Amino acid sequence: MAMTTRWRLYPTVLLSIACASIAISAWQPADVEDWLLENVLVAIALPLLMRSYARRPFTPLTYGALLVFLCLHEVGAHYTYSDVPYGEWLASIAPAHPPALATRNHYDRFVHFAYGLLVVPAAVELFAWRAPPRGIWRWIMPVTFIMAHSVVYELVEWAAAVTFGGDLGQAYLGTQGDPWDAQKDMALAALGSACGVCVMAALRWAPLVRPSRQD
Repeated sequence: MAMTTRWRLYPTVLLSIACASIAISAWQPADVEDWLLENVLVAIALPLLMRSYARRPFTPLTYGALLVFLCLHEVGAHYTYSDVPYGEWLASIAPAHPPALATRNHYDRFVHFAYGLLVVPAAVELFAWRAPPRGIWRWIMPVTFIMAHSVVYELVEWAAAVTFGGDLGQAYLGTQGDPWDAQKDMALAALGSACGVCVMAALRWAPLVRPSRQD
């Protein structure tokens, strides 16, 4: 009974933290229009996660990983990804070392890697529910799933940049003058997901997939 009670409280706590993260990010963002655009997918994904919890919840590890990714994304949405002052934060921690990578802000690259790393547990569980792969395919399919998502996201970014244009389009696209930005972002997401499944495979991680509440 104690385990059941803790499981019921855990998603509530995580949802509260997620809502607080979004609220903090929304407080005086650097660019209101860009913040709204960055959170369109959040406004879609969060209700879907809440609905899926009622039917077939993820494991605590997966929900925790998704929360970490959301918090990282909200930091980028607040400052705009091209202007997150992580260099200043690092310099305040280690003042002997000046802010690195001054020629380009790499926060967006970091978050693309984090997307692959932190979302892949959810992909593993989704395949375990819907189309359980066998052997090594258990790990290959989630990686290709993340890679496909990265392609779709880059297409969404492109479409948004073309639609809105101007400073808003450039802020959302965040290429910072790099013609290979989309390819590098997709590669980092793929690398993050590959690292994630390698760790899970090495630890022989087997998600305790909960049965559907409708089964």
